[in-house]
Amino acid sequence: MNKVLALILAGGQGDRLSILSEERAKPAVIFAGKYRIIDFTLSNCVNSGISNVGVLTQYRPRSLNDHIGIGRPWNLDRERGGVHLLQPYMGRKASDWYKGTADAVFQNLSFVQELDAEEVLVLAGDHIYTMRYDGMIADHRLTEADVTIGAIEVPIEEASRFGIISLNDDDAVVGFDEKPARPKSNLASMGIYIFRREALLEALTADAQNKASSHDFGKDVVAAMMERYRVYGYRYKGYWRDVGTVDSYFKASMELLQSAPPLDLWGSADTVFTRSSERAPAKFLATSQVSQSLISHGCIVRGAVRRSVLSPGVVVEEGAVVEDSIVFDDTVVQRDAALHRSIVDKEVVVGAGARVGHGDDMTPNQDEPTHLFSGITLVGKRARIPPNETIGRNCKVMPGARESDFPGPSVQSGATVEARTQTSPFRV
Repeated sequence: MNKVLALILAGGQGDRLSILSEERAKPAVIFAGKYRIIDFTLSNCVNSGISNVGVLTQYRPRSLNDHIGIGRPWNLDRERGGVHLLQPYMGRKASDWYKGTADAVFQNLSFVQELDAEEVLVLAGDHIYTMRYDGMIADHRLTEADVTIGAIEVPIEEASRFGIISLNDDDAVVGFDEKPARPKSNLASMGIYIFRREALLEALTADAQNKASSHDFGKDVVAAMMERYRVYGYRYKGYWRDVGTVDSYFKASMELLQSAPPLDLWGSADTVFTRSSERAPAKFLATSQVSQSLISHGCIVRGAVRRSVLSPGVVVEEGAVVEDSIVFDDTVVQRDAALHRSIVDKEVVVGAGARVGHGDDMTPNQDEPTHLFSGITLVGKRARIPPNETIGRNCKVMPGARESDFPGPSVQSGATVEARTQTSPFRV
């Protein structure tokens, strides 16, 4: 695969993940306790023998840059090839922020042209899947396509979230509809594109000159290429999840807890690599009760953990209950506190006796009714929840909130707790 250059689009803000991506880029969000979302795409490249990888960042890139570094966990720290972090920079114009996914690659065409690549593999950095790209690349070469689009069947009720493509009997693309209100099919674009290099250069140059374009790969570039170029689809039958919403992220995480999970991180021949800090082994004390959960290294459990995912360094004190929840690094759930159907970010303290995700009231969140409506409560980084506080469903506790920011002993379902106290900058 030395003739393939991979470009990973990792600059997205990810508004639909709410406060989980407020202080970090969406590809840097933690998944399965120990990974970042982008680890899956990076590992797919390495497992496919692709050693030239560019990661295009923009929104709050610090945590992503720190995580990837020089690429050592993925064996991409090398003199020739390896991983390259590509950020917007001041150039000929007053500002060169990326205006869309296609513009992000267009602004880095000099990087593409410098490398001796025959094909350019453009990937999204915010999907969960393990896939070797060899078969798709072989298919692309066999059909002599100018661009090949990875496609997968999704539930029809979710199809409006994706770009929907139509293929003929030869798998040539005959239609592309970006996030249609009434999808005609459930064959969705995976955000994976293989371009013949010269075709990509031509298409991006034309798109940059089109003032009406939103500079999106699917909506603009691929749609325009269908008129002049050979555009094919590649049907993928394996596991793939877009975790761009709170609900889809939560569901994909809970799927890992099944006895036979659809994403098998334990029996797969393809390793998912990540940057991991050294910590002591997880520790379960005599009072602990743990079932159907993922517990990362460095955790200390004295209470009950059921159907949950704990990242490194989480402490669950005696009498506390963590149920149907996802808890990020170094959070402390104090004595007799309870989490239910909640996602708690890093370095949070849940006060003794507090209840998070409590009750049957399913009122949607007042600020984000389309993102928080299914009963999941979010707690932002370094928040401090007062002892004996009761927080309902679909609530949002903003990063850095302190005990004094809570209006009283209870937070009603659908409410948001703002952080009014100034705090030091967050580590992400």
